This record gives sequence, C-alpha cells and structure tokens, in this order.
Amino acid sequence: MDFFLEFPELGRHTLAAMRKAIDTSFIHFSREYGAALEAFFYPLLQFMIWFEKLLLSTPWPIILLIIGGLAWFGSRSVKITVGSVIAMALIGIFGMWEDTMATLAIVSVATLLCVVIGIPIGIVMARFERAQSVITPILDVMQTIPSFVYLIPVVMLLGIGKVPGLLAVCIYAIPPIVRLTNLGIRLVDRDVLEAADAFGASPRQKLFSVQVPLALPNIFAGVNQTIMMALSMVVIASMIGVRGLGVPVLKAISNQYLSLGLMNGLAIVALAIIFDRVSQTYGQRLQAYRKGFGDE
Repeated sequence: MDFFLEFPELGRHTLAAMRKAIDTSFIHFSREYGAALEAFFYPLLQFMIWFEKLLLSTPWPIILLIIGGLAWFGSRSVKITVGSVIAMALIGIFGMWEDTMATLAIVSVATLLCVVIGIPIGIVMARFERAQSVITPILDVMQTIPSFVYLIPVVMLLGIGKVPGLLAVCIYAIPPIVRLTNLGIRLVDRDVLEAADAFGASPRQKLFSVQVPLALPNIFAGVNQTIMMALSMVVIASMIGVRGLGVPVLKAISNQYLSLGLMNGLAIVALAIIFDRVSQTYGQRLQAYRKGFGDE
C-alpha cells in the first residue's frame, strides 16, 4: 500500500492496463464464441418460449385447478390450497394474469435448471472434500457479487432476452440448493451408513437409497430458497428483456406509478407466499416421515 501511495501514477497505469487487457480479451472471446453460445442455448430458448405459450394459452380455470392440485399435493392443507387458488384468481381479476404466467414460466424453468444442476454438484461436494473446498468460494462469490455485475458479461455474450435473464436468475438462485444438498447428505446419521455397509450396500446404493432419501428435507429447503431467490430476481431480469411482473414494476419505478408498482409487487409477493408455504409444508412432511422412520 505504501508503495502505491508513493507512486500513485504507477498504480493507476497498472490498473488501466489490467482493465484494458480484461476488456480486450472478453470482447475477443464474445466475438469468437458468441454465435456458438447462442446456438448452444437455442434449445433452452425454444423450450422457454413453448412453456410460456403453453401457460398463456391454457384456460384460466385449468391453471387454477392445476395450482390447487399442486398446492394440495404439497401441503395437504385446505387453507393453503384455497388461499393459493384465491390469490391466483385475484391476480387474474386485477389484470395481471399474462405477466404472472410469464413470471411462472421463467421461475419454473430456472428452478428446474437449478435443481438438475445443483443437486449433483451438492452430492459431489458431500462426497469429496477437495470439491467442497473448490466449489464453496465460487458459491460465496455467486451469492455476494451484485447481480448487475454478472449481467454485464451475460448481456455482452448473448444480448438481451429470455436466455440471458434465465442465466442471471440461475446464477443468483442456485447456491442454496447446492449448499443444502451438501449439508443434508453430510448430516445423515453415521449409524445408518454403517448399517447400510453391514448389509453390503454398494456406494451407489448407499447414496441413492439411503443418503439422498434421508437428505430430502434439507434438499427441499434448498428448493424453497432457490424459488424465493428466483422470484426476487424478476424485476432485475426485466431490465434485460424478460417478460413478467417485473416489467410493470420497472415501468412504475421509471414513471412513478405507485399503484402499478404496488399491485404487481403484491402479485410477486403472492407467488412467493404460495411457493413458500407449499414447499415448506412438503419439507416438514418429509421431515416428519424421516423422524418416524428413525423412531422405528
């Protein structure tokens, strides 16, 4: 530090050179591989477009029945089920149905991607200490770095649209499912693992028949947090061309429309509460089952 205080010009020139080298390298990379990356993510873009159109074209009574069925399956609670259906009906009555379906589409796809990618990473972290030591700092950076920072390279590589928004949401939302999968597998009782070894279970059988089932409450807690974090990114994703409830909120911020921002913000809150209550209750049911299994 004293060196750079004594020679501030040198420090400024060094920093400027580093910035120029990073910018030049990234621009060259984006020009060289940008088209290939767009082609790689094209099937994902088509799937997102198809899923959003499916939700938008499905009659609202069927959507309400599906939401009610999923809420009942997850919670087994009449209050949560009825509350979820009423909340979605009110969203439709107040004219926010299409934006809500678009938000549901990106949150659902983002959560699915986070689960498909995050759970295997969490399993690898639980099985290999070296993997945990390498992946943990990466997760720390993903959770702490401002979302606007990693939006810059994503937009430079892929432009604006659904895929860059989805990637931004996944970067922000995937750490909880990875961490809690890792934690859940590590918390499995050693006596249970020793019993599995005594019965001659292979490492694969022990993982998928013992550790993962017993870690499901923690894994679903991770899914719950991932959904919440994905919903919290809706407004930021709208800044790079993602349709949904974030677009009216962004418009309300720009034009000082209090009622517009409040209504769409409450719709996001309603979705968050529905997802939170259903997934939490399902996780608690799994936890109760696990305790009952242990008592036996």
